Amino acid sequence: MMSDDAGQMLMVYDDPSDQRSLSLDDTSSTEESPDETRLSLESTNDVVPYIGQRFPTHDAAYEYYSEFAKSCGFSIRRHRTEGKDGVGKGLTRRYFVCHRAGNTPIKTSNDNKPQRNRKSSRCGCQAYMRISKVTELGAPEWRVTGFANNHNHELLEPNQVRFLPAYRTISETDKSRILMFAKTGISVQQMMRLMELEKCVEPGYLPFTEKDVRNLLQSIRKLDPEDESVDLLRMCRNIKEKDPNFRYEYALDSNNRLENIAWSYASSIQAYEIFGDAVVFDTTHRLTALDMPLGIWVGVNNYGVPCFFGCTLLREENLRSFSWALKAFLAFMDGKAPQTILTDQNMCLKEAIAMEMPVTKHALCIWMIVVKFPSWFNAVLGERYNEWKAEFYRLYNLESIEDFEMGWRDMVNSFGLHTNRHIANLFALRMQWALPYLRSNFFAGMTTTGHSKAINAFIQRFLGAQTRLAHFVEQVAVAVDFKDQAAEQQTMQQNLQNICLKTGAPMESHAASVLTPFAFSKLQEQLVLAAHYASFPFEDGFLVRHHTKLEGGRKVYWAPQEGIISCSCHQFEFSGILCRHTLRVLSTGNCFQIPERYLPLRWRKISTHSVKLLQSSPSDHAERIQFLQSMVSSLIAESVKSKERLDLATEQVSYLLSRIRQQPVSTQGLRDISPLHRNL
Repeated sequence: MMSDDAGQMLMVYDDPSDQRSLSLDDTSSTEESPDETRLSLESTNDVVPYIGQRFPTHDAAYEYYSEFAKSCGFSIRRHRTEGKDGVGKGLTRRYFVCHRAGNTPIKTSNDNKPQRNRKSSRCGCQAYMRISKVTELGAPEWRVTGFANNHNHELLEPNQVRFLPAYRTISETDKSRILMFAKTGISVQQMMRLMELEKCVEPGYLPFTEKDVRNLLQSIRKLDPEDESVDLLRMCRNIKEKDPNFRYEYALDSNNRLENIAWSYASSIQAYEIFGDAVVFDTTHRLTALDMPLGIWVGVNNYGVPCFFGCTLLREENLRSFSWALKAFLAFMDGKAPQTILTDQNMCLKEAIAMEMPVTKHALCIWMIVVKFPSWFNAVLGERYNEWKAEFYRLYNLESIEDFEMGWRDMVNSFGLHTNRHIANLFALRMQWALPYLRSNFFAGMTTTGHSKAINAFIQRFLGAQTRLAHFVEQVAVAVDFKDQAAEQQTMQQNLQNICLKTGAPMESHAASVLTPFAFSKLQEQLVLAAHYASFPFEDGFLVRHHTKLEGGRKVYWAPQEGIISCSCHQFEFSGILCRHTLRVLSTGNCFQIPERYLPLRWRKISTHSVKLLQSSPSDHAERIQFLQSMVSSLIAESVKSKERLDLATEQVSYLLSRIRQQPVSTQGLRDISPLHRNL
């Protein structure tokens, strides 16, 4: 159906002196009058083209007709050219037609080549303008010899016509600004907002769209004389030559173009051996300059510092790509899957994890959910938004599933959110993000708000802008190296701090000598709280509750002979730190040291290099002896700093020596240690 304006413009002109073959339908014609022939230089006085209208060039005619089309609600394209008296005599005639002219040709299917399922806008529209080259008095010019404004489709409104591809243009100045923005690492959306502010236009009224900007950035990559894929793979090979422990995998498509790539550094693989029990796989970012989905694997070390495990760039965010990335990651880590993995809500990623890591617990990152709250609930809740958010966090941190579900119903009623789809969706997914449902699984503390912010800030280091893929790999390497150095500095600062014992209990001093300051502070909190709890024998274990409570409590099972203790609150399973309930039972049972199995290796004062040696083969015996010498030197240096430290060291070393002397002596050990004696 056509608009009223279009109905008033059903004009058809044709010059009978220029009747040539025309692919469009025949139209009525009027004869050109020489008196009415004028030279038009894109004048706006006579908006509608007419027979005999003259232009100095065919480009000038095209621009004039394009402006006319835009004012009417359509766009045009160059349709056909003709020459005079055969080939080689020059261009003599051009046809400009409506963008919906003609019909889509039927393409022959090719089983080996994927077909693009894209609908065509062509509908056989008959609107056109024909110009012919005329030479009079030696000066060539172009004259309109045919014109029809017959449209068989609806014409667009002014606020719609600007979205047609013909009118979406990025000027050279805007291109320069976009490239400059890309180098700063901001997203395409942020680029659009900034340029709207600069040009003082309303949102959505720039002469180009976000898709145009993404296409521009992609085209710049394609126009680069050095092929990006080859450059990236060359960079990875160079790193591999320098460091044989660097690992990378890539996949090519049917056209031999790079489709996916993943990589991990030697230090990352070594760290994963100890701290790869809980992993965040963040796929919410894109490499802005190339508009490629980016996936980053990170975790937390024994000092509570984020550590990098690996990185992947994918062409698409689908099941096949995610499955490939997870397989590559497992290959880097010698097939060792994490106990738990935290991700954003993505159905394809969820399916891929279920396929490639079937025994890994999959949960949703709380900070990736919370970041969406302002857009979901700010307008709905208004002034009560902050009150609701505080209540959400309270429910999120509860221990009991029953308390959570009862509190959730009360929250929905209190804030009137019965029909809110986001609330309904959150509740449907509660077993993947709410802590009461996840406490039986180990997360290394990465579900807390503080750790969430630290990990997110850590990931942001890798998102600086680079227009070259190879540069991005270098940038990640630099950021990982910088973070490793920062982690070492933070570790040193923690170790230099004097540990303040608060309870005086032997268990506390024992834990302080084994755990990192970060992990010990968590255990110390529980030790202090344990003094406020009472324990009662109950069935095959103990019932532990706060001294002010007369009912309820947590059930603790303890088998002293086996050295096994567990609590119904699942604190140890969740964080690797014993809870106040178990510590109370151990204290009541005259236990003066925490059982070894409840001081996990991942929270101990031990470096990744140390663990590597402890896990090494017997052939590394001499190297392990040298490392032991280094540890003894460190022990002496730390112990002499105070009388308390020296007393503790003497006590512990005496106990350790008595245990060592009970172990058998091998002839291999004597042979390995004899040259070391000579060196000493």
